[in-house]
Amino acid sequence: MGVAHRAGVWSALMALVVAVAALLAGPARAAQTVDNFRLADQNLIARELYRLADAKAVVLVAYASGDAQVRKDAPAYAALAKDYAGKGVEVMAVASRLGEKRDAVKKEAAALGLSMPILFDYQQLVGEQLGVTRAAEVFVVDPKSWQVVYRGPVAGARTSLDALVAGRAVTFAQAAAKGGAIAFPERARAKSFEKISYAHEVAPIIKAKCATCHQPGGIGPMPLNTYEQIKGFSPMIREVIRTGRMPPYMADQTVGHFKDDDRLSPDQIKTLVHWIEAGAPRGEGEDPLAKIDFKAADWPLGKPDIIVEIPPFKIPAQGVLDYQRPVVPSVMTEGRWMKATTFRVTDRQAVHHILTGVVDGTFKTGDTATETQWGASLGGYGPGRGSNINPDDHGVWVPPSGGVAFQNHYTPYGRETVEKTQMGMYFYPKGQEPKYVLRTKGIFDFSIVIPANTEEHHEHAYIQFPKEAIIYGLTPHAHHRGASASVSVIYPDGREQMLLALPRYDFNWQYEYFLAEPLRIPAGTKVVTRYTYDNSKRNPANPDPNKVVTWGEQSWEEMLATYLHYRWVDETVQDQKPDYDKQLQATLFMGAMDDNFDGKLQKAELKGQTGDMMAKFFGMIDKNADAALDPDELREAQKLMPRRRQQSQTSAAAEPPKTPGS
Repeated sequence: MGVAHRAGVWSALMALVVAVAALLAGPARAAQTVDNFRLADQNLIARELYRLADAKAVVLVAYASGDAQVRKDAPAYAALAKDYAGKGVEVMAVASRLGEKRDAVKKEAAALGLSMPILFDYQQLVGEQLGVTRAAEVFVVDPKSWQVVYRGPVAGARTSLDALVAGRAVTFAQAAAKGGAIAFPERARAKSFEKISYAHEVAPIIKAKCATCHQPGGIGPMPLNTYEQIKGFSPMIREVIRTGRMPPYMADQTVGHFKDDDRLSPDQIKTLVHWIEAGAPRGEGEDPLAKIDFKAADWPLGKPDIIVEIPPFKIPAQGVLDYQRPVVPSVMTEGRWMKATTFRVTDRQAVHHILTGVVDGTFKTGDTATETQWGASLGGYGPGRGSNINPDDHGVWVPPSGGVAFQNHYTPYGRETVEKTQMGMYFYPKGQEPKYVLRTKGIFDFSIVIPANTEEHHEHAYIQFPKEAIIYGLTPHAHHRGASASVSVIYPDGREQMLLALPRYDFNWQYEYFLAEPLRIPAGTKVVTRYTYDNSKRNPANPDPNKVVTWGEQSWEEMLATYLHYRWVDETVQDQKPDYDKQLQATLFMGAMDDNFDGKLQKAELKGQTGDMMAKFFGMIDKNADAALDPDELREAQKLMPRRRQQSQTSAAAEPPKTPGS
C-alpha cells in the first residue's frame, strides 16, 4: 500500500470516527441561554441561578440517584468543586428525574462524598429548558451571558472552565452524555401546549391564585384581570413562577400541609409556564375574567365588630425610628372572645410590622405600654400577611377594661408619609363562646452573631413544652439577611419531625402557616427553629455585607423569631392553665443558647452581647462547678440581662391572658 493510499484510508477512517462521534452526540446545538430559576437543595436551602452573576462560571450536573454513571463520576464532580472553589466557579447538581426523594438523594450524596448543592427540579421545568436527556451530563454556563459553553461528560468540562476563569473567549463545545436516560413526559407534548385553553385552564388559575392580590385596591402592583393584561405580563409571570417569587407562599412543597395554601399546584405551575412558552395563545371562548368586576374589599372578613384606630404617625423621608408602642384605650362595655383580626394599612412601604397585645389597667389616649405589660396576643401585621383567624372553637379573651397595646415598626423610604392603620376585631356571638384558649409564644435567639461577607450562616433555637399541647400555626420572622427557615419538633424519644420549611425566606412576605392537621405533642417536646442568613453581597436586600450583624429591632439588624400558635391539651375556657405558659417561657433562654441540645450551657456556647456578659461571670453563676449552667443557674444569670433586651425577647410572648376563670 502506497503512502498516499494509506494517508487517504487514514483520512477516511478519521472522518468516519468524527461522523460517528457526532452522531452519538446528537445534533449540534447553538449556545443556549439558561433562564433564571430557583430551586431548593437537599438541605432545604434555595439556590437562585442569577444570584451567581459574580461567578466566573457555573457548573450544573444532571443528577439522578442510583445512576451508574453519576456514581462513577462522583469523585470527578467532587474534585471539580474542590479544584475550582477558590477560582470563582459554582458547582451544583439538578435532579430532574420524576420521583426523586430528598432524603434518599441526601443519603446517597453523603455516601459518594458530594457536598455540592443538589437542586430538586420537581416540575422538570429547568431540565426541560436545558434540554437534559441523560444523567451525568455537565453544563458549563458563562454568567456574563448565561449561555451554555459546554455540555457533555465531566471529563470535558475543565477546558471551558479554565478559559472562563482566565477571561478568555470560549467556543461552544459538546459531547455525548453517558448516563441513564431521564424521561421528560411533558417534552413529548410540547406541540400541544399551544392548545392549552386560556378560557378553561389558564383563567381559572389566575382568578384563584393571582387576581386576589392583582386587582384594583389589591396589594399587587398591577391588575391581572383580563387576557390582554395577562398576555402583556406573561414573560414576567413565567419568570416569577420559575423563581418561586409568586405566589409568595414560601413553604416547600415536600414538607407539611397547610390550611389556606396559596401555592400553585405542580399541574398549575406547568400549565401556566407551558402556555406562556407556547406564546400565551388566546384560543377560543369568552374571557371569563373580563366578566368579573374585580375590586379588593375594604375588609376581607366583612365589617368588623369593632374598628380600633391606631394613632396616626408621621414618618419622615429619612432617618431611623424607634418602635412606637401606643395604647388605644378599650371602648368595650363587656369582655368578649375574639375570633379574628385584620389590618388596613394605608402605606405598606412604611410599615415593617405591627404586633398587638391586650393590656389591663387604666389608659388614656397618648399612653404607651411595653411588651412586658402585655397579656394575650391579638395577632399582627407584616408585609403580605392577611387576616389573623383563630381555629374553629378557639378564642382570645379581650377584657372590657384596659386597652390594646401595639408595637409598631415604621421604616422611612424616601418620602414623608402619615400612616393611619386600622385594626378590625371580630368576636364570637354571645352564647356561642369558644371552648378553647388559643395562645401564642415566641421562640427567640437574641445571641445570634452573623459574620460579615458570609453567604450561608446557620443559627437555631428551641423552646420546650412542659405539658401536652396542640400546635396549630407557625410564623417565622427575620429581617433582610434571613435566607431560609424551618420548624421541627423533637419528641422526648429523640425522633424529629419537620413541620415547615421555607427554603427562601422573604422579608417582604411574612405568612402565618396553620397546619392542615393540628399536631399533638407530649410533654417534654422541643420545638426547634433553624435559620440561615445571607450576609453577602449576593443578597440584593443586604444593607451592608461588610458588617457583623447581631440581634436588633431595626431591619438592618437581625432577628431569629418564630411564633407558635397552640393550646394546652387539658385547658379549656372554663379551666385555664396560665401557669403552663410561665413554665414554657422559662425554657426560652436555655433554648436560645443551647447549641448542642443537652439542656445545659457550656461556656463555648455563650455568644453575642448577652453571652459575652454571662461568660465574664461564668464561675460565679456555675454554683456546682460542673463547667455548665443548668436551668436553675441560668435563671440567676438572667438577672444580669439589661431590661430593654428582656423586653425585646418577650414581644408577643408575655404573661398569659387574664380571662374569666384564670
